Amino acid sequence: MPDNPLSADLDHVVEHLRPLREELRGARLFITGGTGFFGCWLLESFAWANEQLGLGAEAVVLTRNFEAFEKKAPHLANRADIRFHLGDVRDFEFPPGHFSHVIHAATEASAKLNEENPGRMLNTIVFGTTRALDFAAQCGARKFLLTSSGAVYGRQPADMTHISEEYWGAPDVSHPQSAYGEGKRMSELLCAIRSRSAGVETKIARCFAFVGPYLPLDAHFAIGNFIRDAMAGGPIKVNGDGTPFRSYLYAADLAIWLWTILIRGASNRPYNVGSRQALSIAQIAEAVSRALPCGPAPVQIAQKPVPGQPAARYIPDTTRAETELGLREWVPLEEAIRRTAQWHGRKR
Repeated sequence: MPDNPLSADLDHVVEHLRPLREELRGARLFITGGTGFFGCWLLESFAWANEQLGLGAEAVVLTRNFEAFEKKAPHLANRADIRFHLGDVRDFEFPPGHFSHVIHAATEASAKLNEENPGRMLNTIVFGTTRALDFAAQCGARKFLLTSSGAVYGRQPADMTHISEEYWGAPDVSHPQSAYGEGKRMSELLCAIRSRSAGVETKIARCFAFVGPYLPLDAHFAIGNFIRDAMAGGPIKVNGDGTPFRSYLYAADLAIWLWTILIRGASNRPYNVGSRQALSIAQIAEAVSRALPCGPAPVQIAQKPVPGQPAARYIPDTTRAETELGLREWVPLEEAIRRTAQWHGRKR
């Protein structure tokens, strides 16, 4: 794939996969959610590693709409080492044969769906995870990766700068909008049960916030909206008061973290996945304004902060992944923003 605009990022991923390559040599992987943001990066890095490292591996990807994916990423849709299996994650027919690894990344991280139809969100997460685990047991997979979420912790306490895997908070189940976080909690519990009963190593990646190619610029992801605004010449619009704190890990680093957790992570031991660099939403908007080569764009903040009100936070403590698996954030935020904007610029 010499003309792939992500080649430098994918070389970066492959360098970190090189020590893990024997695990994937001749592997046969089944991936749900392979056509979303996480899935595209898993498939991009899988295909690149398969060629660069001569792995002889194969991936089968569950999708509901192959035509949409083919339009989105034709260079991935028409490869011999990636095949597509049509079906819904909740009730898909099991493809035949043995699979060595199952990656369950299928959940629509849609704030709109969670707001308008939380029952459907919960149903999709829980029944989808159940089906994927059933398949992992049936096909003889040794390792199963669940892309969970930092939403399992519920609201981060205002006096807690970074939230660790040891925090036992939870979503507020009196609010239907907790469906996403509670569904992910249930998925982790299902993994714990299945790892004991079926002997499958279940790996848990609690994912926070990310930026990079394939991130939609017209969804509920603040940094994506800011990049869209800046690319259009501004202003960059902050709908709230700009005080909540967030952090963003670049997508190429995300791919390294997910592959490493799948291969080397301890079974049924969750790992936070994200950046520990905490910035307010206003600071992130300013970082986007500075990062793009088209010049600084003005930032407009819609509301004024409420005096005395502590700022909301959603920031992971990634010490466990760093110390146990040697993972870290390699691509700085402003460089991540530049690469994301450049990729979207090429796609236009």
